[in-house]
Amino acid sequence: MKLASRMALVLAATFGTSVAQAAWPDKPITMYVSYAAGATTDISARALAAGAEKILGVPVTVENKAGGGGTVAASLAAAKKPDGYTVLVGSSASLTVRPFILKVSYDLNSLEGLVQYSYFHNGSVVVRADSPFKTIEDFIAHAKANPGMSYGTAGAGGVATGSQQMGVEALKKCRGLEFKHVPTKGGSEANTMLMGKHIDFTSGSGSHLQLVADGVLKELVIFQRNRDENFPNVPTLKDIGCDWAYPPNATIIVSAPKGLPPAVAKRLEDVFTQVIQSADFKAMLKKNYLPYDFRDSKALNKDLKAESDWYRDYFQKAGVLKN
Repeated sequence: MKLASRMALVLAATFGTSVAQAAWPDKPITMYVSYAAGATTDISARALAAGAEKILGVPVTVENKAGGGGTVAASLAAAKKPDGYTVLVGSSASLTVRPFILKVSYDLNSLEGLVQYSYFHNGSVVVRADSPFKTIEDFIAHAKANPGMSYGTAGAGGVATGSQQMGVEALKKCRGLEFKHVPTKGGSEANTMLMGKHIDFTSGSGSHLQLVADGVLKELVIFQRNRDENFPNVPTLKDIGCDWAYPPNATIIVSAPKGLPPAVAKRLEDVFTQVIQSADFKAMLKKNYLPYDFRDSKALNKDLKAESDWYRDYFQKAGVLKN
């Protein structure tokens, strides 16, 4: 009888676990987005959420948690239970950069990467189309004569420190310039400030590209190794004699609190992959000047480790490593 009772308990436990796993998801999933509504990250995240909820059969609710270069959303997500009901869409830089330069409540090991679908514009000098600057040399001449021009980024320490802010720092050092950095909650806010003449220029994160195409803004130089195929006439820093140690591109990733049940992690990855690889999603990326760049969880987590190592070494050499 005792043996039979023990066997019954084992079977019940096994059966119960299977039922629990099979039942996921049985309630809405929250998708935190690291940047403000209207930015390219937000637009792509909402498309991803809409596609995922059609497959999963439960709502995937997007919540914008902008601030701190992506750290506000990352902190919230990292603190949640790893049950598959919380995911995060944001920049890899919030995991691979910010923990090295400021105290945050998480690190790279607090979240696990599920998929990657794009990467951010590496930064550029962007001005209003009606500005007097026709070339980057015009801009540099003005900046030398007027030290302290202000510029906006998508936030200090996130994408900004990963590429945007570092690119401006490289330009400053190369040409002996002085600027005032104005962090914002996202690229769309920086664009609005520029168009409203509250700042002199932005270091574009990608959300500016449609405005460039529409003739509202103008790009003068980009902080990438190669020219942008969409705007091939815009020079790189190297083209103007200011080569630098280009950081890894900050990527747009989907992650979740560390420790997800394997079956849930696999299901989330499969669903997001199905949406990302669809023709509709790829068309949305192209429309918003976001390059399609897919990585599965295995490749993504390997890349995150390499990116984190690069920044640890960079900040250590710069003498700003906090931990």
